[in-house]
Amino acid sequence: MLVDSHCHLNYEGLAERQAEVLENARSRGVTAMLNISTRESEWDDIVSTAERESDVWASIGIHPHEADAHPDIDTAKLLARADHPRVIGIGETGLDYYYDHSDRTRQQTSFRAHIAAARETGLPLIVHTRDAEEDTAAILADEMEKGAFPALIHCFTASAGFAAKVLDMGLYVSISGIVTFKNARELQDVTKDLPVDRLLVETDAPFLAPVPHRGKTGEPAFVADTAQFLAKLRGEEYMQFCEVTSSNFYTLFSKAAP
Repeated sequence: MLVDSHCHLNYEGLAERQAEVLENARSRGVTAMLNISTRESEWDDIVSTAERESDVWASIGIHPHEADAHPDIDTAKLLARADHPRVIGIGETGLDYYYDHSDRTRQQTSFRAHIAAARETGLPLIVHTRDAEEDTAAILADEMEKGAFPALIHCFTASAGFAAKVLDMGLYVSISGIVTFKNARELQDVTKDLPVDRLLVETDAPFLAPVPHRGKTGEPAFVADTAQFLAKLRGEEYMQFCEVTSSNFYTLFSKAAP
């Protein structure tokens, strides 16, 4: 049993061959996929896919790159759409200071609106953070003081110090195919020590195809390659690693039915 905890089935490269992509994933033991939204224009399509495919779930959110383009998306709008039975997460949201496609203050405001939605619904917050460890940790800590909420750091590539902070707050951590890259030694060292009961696996497809698929369009089937790499890296038995990380997914995303 494998779960791809973060993919974009409605993005170019996957959307036009979605049936094939889903079958590829199922053939490699992927039993569930969380299809992530990044802008409001995607919401209907992403929810429709989850309605049509019993092993696909949906999230509702605005990526930090899109914060400037969505000044009207507040907690109330997120709550209204998150009420759907196939929507199991809030996001992706967070901070991205690497590209700065949106104003940083606007990113932070959007981030806090998503956190409020996660707190009110109990649905996990799906956090994107890049070159923004300090502010991400500070906002999460500040918001936790207002009331706890479930959350995970998706596509984790941050430092051991950041990992310790978010784990102390009760967050989960999701690892993508980046960990398989030859230049990811620091990430590999951090990942070895992450507690297995807080660990999820993802593809972020169509991006970040892991070894041995580098250069190809990523797809959920490739989560098996990342899981195999992680199990070997951590000295764990592959099938047991798959079972534990899949169980973690359903513990965190408790609205989903295994």
